[in-house]
Amino acid sequence: MLDSIEHLTPAQIVAELDKYIIGQQDAKRNVAIALRNRWRRMNADESIRREIVPNNILMIGATGVGKTEIARRLAKIADAPFTKVEASKFTEVGYVGRDVESMVRDLVEQSVNMVKTKKKEEVKQKAAEVVEDIILDALIPPIQGGRSTPGYSGNSDPNAMPDNDYELNERTREKFREKIRNGELEDRKIEIRIQQSSMPGMGVMGPGMDEASMMNIQEMISGMMPKKTKKRKVTIAEARKILLEEEAAKLIDMDEVKEEAIFKAENSGVIFIDEIDKVASSSKKGSGPDVSREGVQRDLLPIVEGSTVNTKYGVINTDHILFIAAGAFHVAKPSDLIPELQGRFPIRVELQSLTKEDFYQILKFPKNALTKQYVALLAAEDVELSFADEALDEIASIAYEVNSEVENIGARRLHTVMSRLLNDILFDVPDKIGANAHIVVTREMVLERLSDMVKNRDLSQYIL
Repeated sequence: MLDSIEHLTPAQIVAELDKYIIGQQDAKRNVAIALRNRWRRMNADESIRREIVPNNILMIGATGVGKTEIARRLAKIADAPFTKVEASKFTEVGYVGRDVESMVRDLVEQSVNMVKTKKKEEVKQKAAEVVEDIILDALIPPIQGGRSTPGYSGNSDPNAMPDNDYELNERTREKFREKIRNGELEDRKIEIRIQQSSMPGMGVMGPGMDEASMMNIQEMISGMMPKKTKKRKVTIAEARKILLEEEAAKLIDMDEVKEEAIFKAENSGVIFIDEIDKVASSSKKGSGPDVSREGVQRDLLPIVEGSTVNTKYGVINTDHILFIAAGAFHVAKPSDLIPELQGRFPIRVELQSLTKEDFYQILKFPKNALTKQYVALLAAEDVELSFADEALDEIASIAYEVNSEVENIGARRLHTVMSRLLNDILFDVPDKIGANAHIVVTREMVLERLSDMVKNRDLSQYIL
């Protein structure tokens, strides 16, 4: 099930990450090794396979330098379930807040959705054939013994379906089948029956009721209720979309989905714990908020060490989930984490602050570069946008300077700068700037529109 990384060596994984993330080679190397080790473990001798534990990674670096993006892209490369949580959202057991086990449940939910999507794709062709028959029955009901199918409530054309003429009816149905396949009837309206939720969302209250128990009770009650259907009059194009989802869901085996999803989450899941420094105790006084922070760490510890968590899809073991923690560590230090938790993140990676040259490359080279995003947005209006190299250099310089003067928020500063630069153009298209226009962003335009950002030392309105 980890075939997607079978042919990717650590160097190739880094090359894939390079397409989206500039710099941070040390972090990329470490996550690439961690990812390849997943495949190595799954192909190791069975006698030692369960003993090989992942080397969890602690990323240290300011905001906006690429910590989250590295983890997210890594999961995409591996086709692995991924969930991001913020450690500061958790609170010690007994206080109001999220339970630490919820991050594992979120991961399993993500895994189930991934497997379900894959399975639906596999049965798509079969489901499409079933949907075609449903649509055809709604247009021209089949004749059985000279009469329409009992219980049919769709639209029918009496001229197209003479009574007691089975062969003519079949020929007419085949003609309409061809029309459906050729897309000639997409706007024609038909009446279909679709399943609706048998009961609205409900809360279950009780003493000591945890999240997993509540979800299981809701699912059990929902399963006991009869399935309801309702009629809807929609176009054939809409009907196909609605029914394809419904029929594909009927064709997949949910027990198989759950089993595969739990395996996938346990063996290839990635949990990214951000802001871990916010729950690190910066002092050893043992009172006040530091006690609560240490409590969160102690709640996180068994999950990261390896334990079993109940989810509505079954029990999941966290022994081989890869945990990547990250934090700026401006105030607290990694050594302020409790020793047991430090030991569960043996790989330490320090990410570098972004330089002016990094900003320039971020604007120019990644597949998802901001400049490419704006080009695509305006291309939707048939307006061609391009950036002169000197303009990109100036944008990078301004972003770097603003970060130095105010607060360093890394690559996120580019969003502010680019928005300020292009907002007038985005507003004027298509009213003042029509289709087929070609706009070139020059260094002069950048200086004219962004000079006040550099002059204004307060810069309060530009801080994200």
